[in-house]
Amino acid sequence: MPVGGRRVLPGREGLRRILLIARREYLAIVQTKAFLIGLVVAPILFGGGFLGLALLRSQQDFKARHIAVIDRTGQAVPSLLEAARKKNAREAFDKITHKQTTPLYVFDIMPPEPAADAQRLRLSDRVRSGQLFAFLEIPAAALHPKDAPGVVQCYTNASTFDEARGWLQDAVNNGLERARLALIGVNRTHYDDLLAKVTLDKYGLVSRDEKTGTIAPARKRGEMDDFAVAWGMMALLGMIVIATASPMLSSVTEDKAQRIVEMLLGLATPFELMMGKVLAAVGVSLTSSAFYVIGGTLALEGMGIAGLVPYNLLPWFYIYLLADVTMLAALAAALGAGCSSSREAQQLAVVLLSPVMIPYFVGIAVIEAPHGALSTALSWFPPFTPMLMLLRQTLPGGVSAWQPWVSLIGVAAFTLLMVWVAARIFRVAILMQGKSPRLADLVRWAVRG
Repeated sequence: MPVGGRRVLPGREGLRRILLIARREYLAIVQTKAFLIGLVVAPILFGGGFLGLALLRSQQDFKARHIAVIDRTGQAVPSLLEAARKKNAREAFDKITHKQTTPLYVFDIMPPEPAADAQRLRLSDRVRSGQLFAFLEIPAAALHPKDAPGVVQCYTNASTFDEARGWLQDAVNNGLERARLALIGVNRTHYDDLLAKVTLDKYGLVSRDEKTGTIAPARKRGEMDDFAVAWGMMALLGMIVIATASPMLSSVTEDKAQRIVEMLLGLATPFELMMGKVLAAVGVSLTSSAFYVIGGTLALEGMGIAGLVPYNLLPWFYIYLLADVTMLAALAAALGAGCSSSREAQQLAVVLLSPVMIPYFVGIAVIEAPHGALSTALSWFPPFTPMLMLLRQTLPGGVSAWQPWVSLIGVAAFTLLMVWVAARIFRVAILMQGKSPRLADLVRWAVRG
């Protein structure tokens, strides 16, 4: 449709050229060894943290951890030792294989000394030398917390203290509870029953089959199920977007530096050239996602946990994938056209990938409070919507049915705006040689074309 002597949208011949360019770019990418290797390497890199954590746990040092205890209550020592012994017996060994799974914690009782600071310094030196893992100081008020709340002080230089802190806190509290029961004259034979804790198992919601009317029982959910599924979906989306959009930046820059673009511009307009490259990126993302989704589902099926796959969200996954790849591929084409060398393109990679990386940084906060004001606002911000809205939808309870649809309007509008702006920059920058454009130049080209 000509407007003022200019064609706004490509005609039939233009569409044919766009598809030809897209086909050329697509085959040039998927037929390379780098693409095939990347299909395997990318999941390893993104999942390397979890693999590393599992490896570290498998290589954990089970050497006994000695904890010195300064008991200023004068009455809690027997109860503390009993609590530590029971907790070690209950948690340190696998109940089926009887293989040790965690380090043993050993309480070494130290009588309080008048020179408290000197005693703390001496015990601190023993911790530094490795003779002790940590030392605890239990105040006299610990047995009467209602009258004078006491805080148990723990001194350590261990970097892995988070796990130890939970163990020690549980053991010390259990020991002090036993000591308090002894003070009020409760028979020791009743301690275990009085202090026994119940396990809180998590289940999904009970549902009814709409066709048969049968009430389906709720499925038990593991502690990591919700996190693993939600984070896995978001991570997979981000991984595919990064692997697809980032090569576009260097590809356009290299084509420009090698004068390949000048030959292509003899056959197609700048807009057709850019759209062909964007469509090729979309095709590559669909190919990669099919490999990962099908392969991941089969793997989970083989592990007997295919029920974790949120099949109802797969359509949204692909909608967000297409929008994110289109948006960032167009931006990459525009930025690449403005670069004169691969080094310049690498420096701009952080700008291109920020809409993907920032959701990773705030993802844990969104998981902890998916319906909070900050989580909702970030998921409605179009550059972050594909990843963060998908994350919120995957979490238990999901989001209101209207939120994904309304936010999708914002994503679609923002994506079209990015493609339009990128096309205007691409049209001018692709023919620029020599001096690299400044930020002001890119803004001027985006506004004026």
